[in-house]
Amino acid sequence: MQALPICLEEEKTDSPDYSRIIGKAVKGTVDRPLGSSHPLYPETVYPINYGYIDGVFAKDGKEQDVYLFGAKGPLEKFEGKVVAVWHRFDDVEDKWIVSLDGQAIPPEKILQDIAFQERFFTGKLYL
Repeated sequence: MQALPICLEEEKTDSPDYSRIIGKAVKGTVDRPLGSSHPLYPETVYPINYGYIDGVFAKDGKEQDVYLFGAKGPLEKFEGKVVAVWHRFDDVEDKWIVSLDGQAIPPEKILQDIAFQERFFTGKLYL
C-alpha cells in the first residue's frame, strides 16, 4: 500500500469547517462503479464506487464527488450519509466520504481505500 501525502495540520492554519456537511444524508449517481477503469487513465481501477451528489456543485463547477463505502458490488445510484471529507490542499476539489449504511468508517480504512487516486494529491481527512 502506498501512503497518502498528508499535510501536517500546522502547515495549514485555515482549517475548513465541514460541520454542515458531515452527518448530512445524500443521494446521487455512481459514474465510476467498483471495478471500472478511470476514463483517462485506464490502468487505474476503482476499488470502491465513486460518484457524485445529484444537484450539489463543488468549487470546480461540477457535481460534488464522493467515495462510497459499504457496497459489495458496483452501484448505479446511492443514498447514504457523509461521514468524512478528504480535503485536497493542491486542488480545488474536496471528496466527500459517504457511508451507505450511515455508520462511521475507521480513518485507516478510508485512507487505504482512497489511496489509489488520492496518492497523487496532498490532503487531510476530516471526520
